[in-house]
Amino acid sequence: MSSKNGNTFTIGSRKSELALIQTKRVQKLLEDSFPDYTFPIKSMTTIGDKILSKPLSQIGEKSLFTKELEVALQNNIVDLVVHSLKDLPTNLPEGMTIGAILKRENPEDALVIKEGLPYKSVDELPKDSVIGTSSVRRSAQLKASYPNLTLMDVRGNLLAKLDASSGPYSALILAVAGLERLGMSHRISQTFSPKVMLHAVGQGALAVECRIDDKQIIELLSVLEDKDTRLRCTAERSLLRFLEGGCSVPIGVNTEFIEAQNGTRELKLLGLVARLDGSEIIKAEGQKNVDEGGIEAANELGIEVARILVEKGASNILEELKVSRQ
Repeated sequence: MSSKNGNTFTIGSRKSELALIQTKRVQKLLEDSFPDYTFPIKSMTTIGDKILSKPLSQIGEKSLFTKELEVALQNNIVDLVVHSLKDLPTNLPEGMTIGAILKRENPEDALVIKEGLPYKSVDELPKDSVIGTSSVRRSAQLKASYPNLTLMDVRGNLLAKLDASSGPYSALILAVAGLERLGMSHRISQTFSPKVMLHAVGQGALAVECRIDDKQIIELLSVLEDKDTRLRCTAERSLLRFLEGGCSVPIGVNTEFIEAQNGTRELKLLGLVARLDGSEIIKAEGQKNVDEGGIEAANELGIEVARILVEKGASNILEELKVSRQ
């Protein structure tokens, strides 16, 4: 059985508002590039969408927002699936591949203040203000820089929970890219620079997953591919894979291109591992010429920076975290 029907190719998506906005964007790009084909969307609910009563770090499943979509892909119910790359585990199911990574949008994190409050930045928030986030990475880094604030988990309809008059939150930390895609950029009070908060692996980038042997789909998806984003995210995902981390682990990254003396570019990767309470943060960085070395060099860069983190003691933090959750 195949989901293909002549010139029709089915796109899988989560049912959330943001996921559908992202998927419709990919759909339009494909329809514009291939007007003779149609790309209907089939949406579904994932484990991460169903379980809203627990923090993401306590659910105990790496494929929180991807598993059901990948099963549909394996069973030929859909032909391609659109993901926020930060949700996609670094080890894909057998027979799957990332057919395209779109040009990355702003990967940084943003502070969103509760409507009606006069504050404009995290520095202005009173002591013991409650900040909502579902990310242990964001929470750990904020605790390190602002120990006077209180961090609380939040899931579900985030902005509604933030703005509720009886709600406990003074602010949330959310991805800049997600807010912009939702048309909510006006709610951004502050964007955190890498000096304060390193972003999640793959944050700001969309990925399209497909079957590795589906040559026709892979060829179609090539029009969506952004080479520089692929290089940056390859290095980030390589680091994460080496450390065996996921969205429930306090690992942050930042990548940027640096001009080399010979006219080529080097990719610089900064990585971070933090204790959940922010009491210890370990950082490491490295860079490689990716204009000459390509994907292989980007992959090696991630491994090299991860190894430095381990040498500095990151593995002890990650092992303690793993034991605490067993």
